[in-house]
Amino acid sequence: MAKAWHLISRPTGLPTMANFALRDLPDAPLESDQLRVRNLWLSVDPYMRGRMNDAKSYAASFQIDQPMTGGAIGEVIESRLDGFAPGDLVLHMGGWRDGGVIGLDMMPNKLPAAALAAGMTPQTFLHNMGLTGGTAWIGLLRIAAAKPGDVVFVSAAAGAVGSAVVQIAKAREMTVIGSAGGAEKCTWVSALGADAVIDYKGGPVLPALAAALQKLGKGGVDVYFDNVGGEHLDAAFATASDFARFAICGMIDVYNDGKAQEMKYLIRAIPARIRMEGFIYTDQFIDCMEEFYADMGALIAGGAVTMRETVHDGLEATPQAFLGLFSGDNIGKMLVRL
Repeated sequence: MAKAWHLISRPTGLPTMANFALRDLPDAPLESDQLRVRNLWLSVDPYMRGRMNDAKSYAASFQIDQPMTGGAIGEVIESRLDGFAPGDLVLHMGGWRDGGVIGLDMMPNKLPAAALAAGMTPQTFLHNMGLTGGTAWIGLLRIAAAKPGDVVFVSAAAGAVGSAVVQIAKAREMTVIGSAGGAEKCTWVSALGADAVIDYKGGPVLPALAAALQKLGKGGVDVYFDNVGGEHLDAAFATASDFARFAICGMIDVYNDGKAQEMKYLIRAIPARIRMEGFIYTDQFIDCMEEFYADMGALIAGGAVTMRETVHDGLEATPQAFLGLFSGDNIGKMLVRL
């Protein structure tokens, strides 16, 4: 019998294990347009914190005492859905569980056989060829319209999205300044090709960013890719070049306490004519899916884009993996292996 994590109470601040319960999923015969899957990999992502609130957002709230959902890679065990057969590997939204029955509402998509045959690992479709890589690609190239020669500042540059931004930007001949927390993460971001790296745990962001710009001989930030908000966003306002573009992907700094930091330099949005746009991956992805897969696939195949994976083993470890996102436990993509 399959098991799934359920949300049993809505968290106040940072979630705890008391907010979750692992429960059996009832067995059920397959109906038309359904698959029975055995999950192999689960994704945990910061956006899931918002789904734990009872509030209107771009993603539906998790319901109390109901199974939670998220990105997953599974193997088809039984199929009543045209085009899918036992043994197929599928990307779907029936995560936070070790398997069970999924329907069209879980958006199953078969992994490309050619990519797998070429050696791409299935879990790559949970990061660089999936949500996080797609978010990086869309935000940098579509939302911020970054171009060769731009100076790009990336917060959470050692995370799944941020590390992809760093590499895509370098592949397109941009100057990249990344921010990460701690020596190990900063060393990795530098190894990815970033021209300068700020350790935000070592002191205030703004003077470190200004010093990096000066050392690189750059007058300001042309593109800011925001995963964090707070102090990082304010530093970007302070150092932005005229007509800078900010792609607002996430603000993990305030997901748990909801307290936004005062923006001392927000006023620069007017004289610098800064354009700031929040975006959601799913709003853009359908229109550029084929282009993204072709471009990112080529970057991965050529070695220009890589990923580090922080892996927790076993369904039981899923909440701990999720909570680790908020304490900086991950380098690269946080995954659960079943």
